[in-house]
Amino acid sequence: MYPLPSHPIRIAAAQAQAVAGDIEANVATVAAMVRESARAGARLVVFPEKFLSGYEPDLIRADPERCAVQPDDPRLAPVAEACRETGTVAVVGAAFHDRGDLYVSALVVGASGELVTRYDKQNLFKAEREIYREGAAGCTLELDGWRLGLGICYDSGFPEHARAAALDGCHAYVVGALFSVGNGYHESRTWFPARALDNTCYAVLANHIGTTGGWNTCGASAIWGPDGRVHAEAGPDRRELITADLDPQTLIAARDSEPMLRDLIDTGTHPRALHRLS
Repeated sequence: MYPLPSHPIRIAAAQAQAVAGDIEANVATVAAMVRESARAGARLVVFPEKFLSGYEPDLIRADPERCAVQPDDPRLAPVAEACRETGTVAVVGAAFHDRGDLYVSALVVGASGELVTRYDKQNLFKAEREIYREGAAGCTLELDGWRLGLGICYDSGFPEHARAAALDGCHAYVVGALFSVGNGYHESRTWFPARALDNTCYAVLANHIGTTGGWNTCGASAIWGPDGRVHAEAGPDRRELITADLDPQTLIAARDSEPMLRDLIDTGTHPRALHRLS
């Protein structure tokens, strides 16, 4: 296994109302909340799925040049500036238009303002398959000794996805999503504690609020500890930023108490991960 980090890290999850199809307005919200995260002492902040356009599949399919982000997109400059100014890393949900294909992506903007990498959603939900291509690989982000496995919404419903992150040495599973009023709160409160406890890792969820793409969303962004217990939770319907300190000593205690992951790795009997992170 990869070594544990030596120091705690504070992570934030942001929820806000996305403006349908208006990347400039949503970029301004992201930049403001990056600065808010920095004031709260967070090293990284994650935003909901496709936040830069809103979920909005019809708008994105009809006008990807306007509603999806392109490589080297100048509209991301305010986010880059906020990250560079504060030394904060942002994981920002966006539709991404690359060489004629559309992806549901998480863009990682580094503390120096550069686009470090992007993760493309591997498990597309229902009608998304008509619009977007599946991602070809997972993504592990390394930050201050912490290994953070990225996921997007429906990915988190598949135990294999978070398990692949854990087998790649991840200490936290970090997800931007859209969970809706109705069954969404139940799903998220079932999936995320399970992903955390199964893999004795932290789990972080940033969810939408309000209405986007025809969905009435349920907010309640949250951060769970490696024992599956919630550490921080936002309200259902207001713009909010939550933070939690990820602590290596908490990881050690959880993995001593619940040694499933260690035993799985030590025995070498685990099946091949379906979504190998690299």
